[in-house]
Amino acid sequence: MQAVPAVQADLPAWLRLAGEVEDLFGPMVDDPQFREAVERNIKRGTALCVRDTPDVPGGALAGGLLMSVHPPRYEISWLAVGGAWRGRGIGGLLVRAALRDLAVAPGTVEVTTFGPDHPGRDARGFYEHLGFAPVLPLSADAKRQTYRLRLSYG
Repeated sequence: MQAVPAVQADLPAWLRLAGEVEDLFGPMVDDPQFREAVERNIKRGTALCVRDTPDVPGGALAGGLLMSVHPPRYEISWLAVGGAWRGRGIGGLLVRAALRDLAVAPGTVEVTTFGPDHPGRDARGFYEHLGFAPVLPLSADAKRQTYRLRLSYG
């Protein structure tokens, strides 16, 4: 498996993946702003995906990542892994590919993820394992937490 830049043919599969994780993220599939964000990231090369069948654009996605690139600041704005693929390293593969291919040191990469009482709280440990550290404070409603990774040379 490898993380590759998504192409326009991947959009329907991307929306299916988004539908699979709406219980954690909230409504996305019918949100025109979400669709526009995915299309915009595809066009600029900042949408990465892992396809269920490598080298077959438009097929099912194991996972996807959107990254906002404004050097020296980068933000993982969306990351999802399909339920059947969780625990197989797909999320880590996507984040490492984004750091390698889209981010340049020195800089920082931020991601806002779930708070400690949210059903998606396992994402916190995932990002910590990749070297991200929590930035305090939590959001006002304690449902979100920003994590940051400092990029340095070497």
